Amino acid sequence: MSSALQNDLYLRALMREPVERTPVWVMRQAGRYLPEYLAVRKQAGDFMTLCSTPELACEVTLQPIDRFNLDAAILFSDILTIPDAMGLGLHFVAGEGPKFSKPIKSRSDVDKLPNLDAGTDLRYVMDAVSLIRKELNGRVPLIGFSGSPWTLATYMVEGSGTKDFSKVKGMLYGDTEAMHALLNKNAIAVTNYLNAQVAAGAQALMIFDTWGGVLSPDSYREFSLHYMQQIVDGLTREADGRRVPVVLFTKNGGRWLSDMADTGCDGLGVDWTIDLADAKQAVKGRVALQGNLDPSVLYGSPERIRNEVKKVLDSYGTDPGHVFNLGHGIHQFVNPDNLGVMVEAVREYSTR
Repeated sequence: MSSALQNDLYLRALMREPVERTPVWVMRQAGRYLPEYLAVRKQAGDFMTLCSTPELACEVTLQPIDRFNLDAAILFSDILTIPDAMGLGLHFVAGEGPKFSKPIKSRSDVDKLPNLDAGTDLRYVMDAVSLIRKELNGRVPLIGFSGSPWTLATYMVEGSGTKDFSKVKGMLYGDTEAMHALLNKNAIAVTNYLNAQVAAGAQALMIFDTWGGVLSPDSYREFSLHYMQQIVDGLTREADGRRVPVVLFTKNGGRWLSDMADTGCDGLGVDWTIDLADAKQAVKGRVALQGNLDPSVLYGSPERIRNEVKKVLDSYGTDPGHVFNLGHGIHQFVNPDNLGVMVEAVREYSTR
């Protein structure tokens, strides 16, 4: 598809192969903490225009790679592209985040949802993937991604962000069949969407289960993990003659890492609420681990940042299979220079 990869540390680490140093990238690395991102966002006029204009999405995807020389690029997009393409009326309200004008309230609403053809209905995402892959020209791998079926369902049913999850949990317990029907529809759409991203040039995949951690253990397995398993089973796992690794990330999901490793994924994202040493013990070498510096560490002094980076690397140890990352997305108010300090610290300390 394009020139050979000059830096494949990220892909090798996810396959648990030995690497010269620990690869590093950051969730939300193309984002509001970067002045150059804010300039392009202003030019676009609004967030969805930025997401849906391949040239602009490509430009912001490459900004952190140019600035910090990270080991992976991640497609600039939003997790809500799928429900948007299903016609739920996505819009963004300043200071309030995403809202849907037509949220899902009943089984009949679920049944009316169209079956997505990601290659057509989300063509702008695939065009962005192809363009980014071309512009990267083999510098680093490109990660494609989606929200998990459960996380998408929370927004689709709540109609916006929420603190108590009353509507979505109300459906989960009050109309379980409707919830399963919605999650199954989402799982099919996500599988289709991620496979279309691989066909367009994505070299690794990540599933963000942002709200899995709000569920009880039984509900997590039934309503979140089960559908991520369905996706993993349906994904294209090879392209361009090499493995396309898939990483699952459940925020606040540390207690389920062993169950998540059973899905057959290649890696797991780990937030900062668990030590990597404990996470490693839980997965027993079955998968790579990605994480897990608390994003708020980047408000600290350079010395403190370096110290905390060292703690994370020491916690994982020298075995293969670690990708350094934050335990969640970088905050918008972080000084970009502090991310630079973190990246350098990972490089220096992990070079063996």
